[in-house]
Amino acid sequence: MLQLREKALFPACAIASSLSAMNLLLLSGSLREGSVNGATLQTVQRLAPASLSVRIYSGTEHLPYYSPDLDHDPLPPAVQQLRGAVAEADAVLMCTPEYAGALPGAFKNLLEWTVGSVVMNDKSVAWINVSTAPTEAKDAHASLRLVLGYVGAQVIEDACLPLPVPRSALGPDGLIHDP
Repeated sequence: MLQLREKALFPACAIASSLSAMNLLLLSGSLREGSVNGATLQTVQRLAPASLSVRIYSGTEHLPYYSPDLDHDPLPPAVQQLRGAVAEADAVLMCTPEYAGALPGAFKNLLEWTVGSVVMNDKSVAWINVSTAPTEAKDAHASLRLVLGYVGAQVIEDACLPLPVPRSALGPDGLIHDP
């Protein structure tokens, strides 16, 4: 399993040391079965220190396409679940690929559902870039930064981590097995 120092993957722990238990929400930008992004977040969940309560959000594919016409009470159940998960989190960690030079459409849709509410306002956020090429996913992360600015999230720069993970590092259990 990926053996990284706690300090490298969990710098937000130092920031939140005054909290008795920090709730961390993990968001994957990939819907692909066996994606490196999803595997990375599953590995983060497995390696998380006991001081963190870590949850992977898994409802992206159930979100309706964002429309202001739907953004009112009662919200669609999938949107209620998303906003509830984000609201309960003290911090959000994302891991997303880049599709066609930008964020994947389903992930952008997820983020759009946070625009019409205040659930991301002042929320500490960071991301891991697992691309194995130095320039890959840079446009997606630039786009992510832009969207996070619109929703009022606070990007924790020291927690944004380039961590190249080759597909060959995935084990049969869906976790990263490359020291």
